[in-house]
Amino acid sequence: MNRQHPLADLPEGSENPLNAAVVGRDRSTLDMVAEAVRHDQTVLAYQPVMQAMAPHGVAFYEGYIRVLDPTGRVIPAREFMHVVEDKEIGRELDCLALQHGLRALEKSPHIRLSVNMSARSIGYQRWTRVLASFLKRDPALGERLVLEITEASAMAAPELVTDFTGRMQQHGIAFALDNFGAGTTAIGHFRQFFFDAVKIDGQFVRGIHANHDNQAVVRALVGIAKQFDMFIVAESVESREDAEFLVENGVDCLQGFLFGAPSVSPPWIESMKQRQQTG
Repeated sequence: MNRQHPLADLPEGSENPLNAAVVGRDRSTLDMVAEAVRHDQTVLAYQPVMQAMAPHGVAFYEGYIRVLDPTGRVIPAREFMHVVEDKEIGRELDCLALQHGLRALEKSPHIRLSVNMSARSIGYQRWTRVLASFLKRDPALGERLVLEITEASAMAAPELVTDFTGRMQQHGIAFALDNFGAGTTAIGHFRQFFFDAVKIDGQFVRGIHANHDNQAVVRALVGIAKQFDMFIVAESVESREDAEFLVENGVDCLQGFLFGAPSVSPPWIESMKQRQQTG
């Protein structure tokens, strides 16, 4: 006997309670993010990106935008970015992430830092003003800044991204194509992009030492990146076995919980304190 789902035959004009719950949750998330932006309750969480080869030091740090809820709890981007990324509040978060990142570079001249952005922010005047104002104060900041754009975002506006990366690289800014392999970057567009690095999507990296399908995918992605002289970072590295496979197959840098979780306390400051205590 086939049982009909209780939501399948709703009276005409009534609202699906499941859809209503999703809409209500998204609205609540949007309100929380808007409040955090309004009251300047945003921070960056920093994660190290490690060199695959000796001396195995930190190549750079990635700064992830975080918002604080009304209780002060730090909310990671995965809990709100899907709700805000195509709205103006998403552009405001890009502005704040860039601002936090550039301030960190100003305060710590020995670090290099990557910050995420959307292709939608290229034409957002406030975002471009933030970047221009910091570069005007210190033109050398660009040489320590990496801007990460997801593959999906880049492919949504390839001509815009190509023009922007070409102009910004004159300031020494490097660009990384994030979530590489997760989308459908056409090779024709890939030739046009001025990306300096690719970050292999974590879905192909986690558990790779025991997954022959993902091993084949990653070898192919590494081959494409090397063909275009791009620096290669593997994301979501969580085990020593995965790290060893990735290094053996040509990855330049490793990032993931194996080396440290994102922290709102700048890890380079903690490292300096430890060196001072043991020095």
